[in-house]
Amino acid sequence: MRLDLFDNRTFSRARPAWVEAAWLVAQCLLVRSQLPGSAHRRIVLRLFGARIGKDVTIKPGVRVKFPWRLAVGDHSWLGEDAWIDNLADVTIGAHCCISQAAYLCTGNHDWTATSFNLRTAPIRICDGAWIAARSVVAPGVTVGEGSVLAIGSVATRNLHAWSINAGNPAKQIGPRIGRPTEISLAKS
Repeated sequence: MRLDLFDNRTFSRARPAWVEAAWLVAQCLLVRSQLPGSAHRRIVLRLFGARIGKDVTIKPGVRVKFPWRLAVGDHSWLGEDAWIDNLADVTIGAHCCISQAAYLCTGNHDWTATSFNLRTAPIRICDGAWIAARSVVAPGVTVGEGSVLAIGSVATRNLHAWSINAGNPAKQIGPRIGRPTEISLAKS
C-alpha cells in the first residue's frame, strides 16, 4: 500500500467544516461527558441533525462521528463508551440496546488498492436487537429484528432476525427465545 497516494476528496462529510468543529466541541462538553442523564445528550444530538426517538437513553461516553447521519428509534439505549463511527448512515430501530463499548463502523479501506481507498456502507440495526458489550458491527451489515450479537463478537455479515450470534466472525448459535407476540416492537 502507498499511503502517499491516498485521496479522500470524493468523500463527503455532508456539513461544512465549521459545523463539524462545533459538533466536536458540543460532543466533548455535553455528549461524551460524565454528566448524568440523557435529556441533554438527546437535545445536542438533535440540534446537530440526529433523528432521536422518544425516551432514548444515552449514557456518558457515547461517541458519534456525524450526528446528521444517525437515526435512533424510540426506547433504545446507547451504553457507556459506545462508538458510532458513522461515515455513512447508521439506523438503530426501536427498543434496541447498543451496550457498553460497542463499535458500529461504517467505513473501511480497500486493502487490495495501492492507494488504500476509503469504502463506506450504512449499518441498520432493526427493532429489538441487542449489540452486546464490546461487539463490533462492520460496514454494510443489517442486524435483523430481535437478534443478539453476543459480547465481544464481530458481525461482518447480516444477522438473521431473532437469532443469537457469537464469535469472530459472528455465527448464528441459536434462536432468540421470547420474541414479542402481542404487539410489534415498531408500534410502541
